[in-house]
Amino acid sequence: MTVEDIRSFNRFYTRLIGALDYGRRLYAPYTLTESRVLYELAHSPRTDVADLRTWLHLDAGYLTRILNKFETDGLIERGPSERDPRRRRIRLTARGRETADLLDERARQAVGALLAGVPPDDRPRLAQALRTVRDLLSGDRAPRPEDVVLRAPAPGDLGWIVQRNAALYAAEYGWNAEYEGLVARIVADFAQDHDPRRERVWIAELDGAPVGCVMCVRDEAPGTARLRLLLVEPGARGLGIGDRLVTAVVGFARGAGYHELVLWTNDVLTTARRIYQRHGFVLVAEKPHRSFGQDLVGQDWRLDLRVRAE
Repeated sequence: MTVEDIRSFNRFYTRLIGALDYGRRLYAPYTLTESRVLYELAHSPRTDVADLRTWLHLDAGYLTRILNKFETDGLIERGPSERDPRRRRIRLTARGRETADLLDERARQAVGALLAGVPPDDRPRLAQALRTVRDLLSGDRAPRPEDVVLRAPAPGDLGWIVQRNAALYAAEYGWNAEYEGLVARIVADFAQDHDPRRERVWIAELDGAPVGCVMCVRDEAPGTARLRLLLVEPGARGLGIGDRLVTAVVGFARGAGYHELVLWTNDVLTTARRIYQRHGFVLVAEKPHRSFGQDLVGQDWRLDLRVRAE
């Protein structure tokens, strides 16, 4: 392996995916760098200017010019950081999130077209090769919270939600196939009919693999959204993924115009309940029941979206 081997591969791959094409097909009207900044703002916790600059290795002046352009275009709002008032925090506007989603969809379509040319039998080999490159070049270090990305579900992810919920709850709480059936119905209802302006699924991804999920769907009560199927893989716990997923749901539900956010859980799920409490959810009712092969205590939690946490 030589330096030229890597440079040659870089030239091959950037040409293959059209990374240098700033025309209408992929990034227009933004450059690759601008699109990457939008992506980070939409999918990562790096919303402080200083953190964003460090993570992306961008010159301070260059990043400032990008953010000025975004603000002029109505894509972002800037204000003091919640962690440090001396810092500046950036938040995507509704228009900014729509733009980020559009650019992300274009990128997915481009890579999807590329992958379509790879025979199905060769795709596991390609996936393993990509993981090997990441592992070797990233070094032997533990994952960090900033390595986790929240994204929209890709083909196959909804099936992953059903499979992992069933497997994890069976292993950790002894729940039977009745729970898998419930999750399958929830996911199928979303896949068959949902309003993307009012309902959404998030997948937490780490090193190219899904490690968490959550859903926000319309409830039967007018003006009410429901949080469903919060899950974090055991190997990815401790990175704040559950908090980030719930934060995403709360922000989306409030932006979509819902008045309240509700959820149903069981008392044995202590870690999830602590997350809900940190986000301001209030326990409004609980009732013993026999479900999923276990004696449980079901709980209803509610968050008034018209009241912002201090």
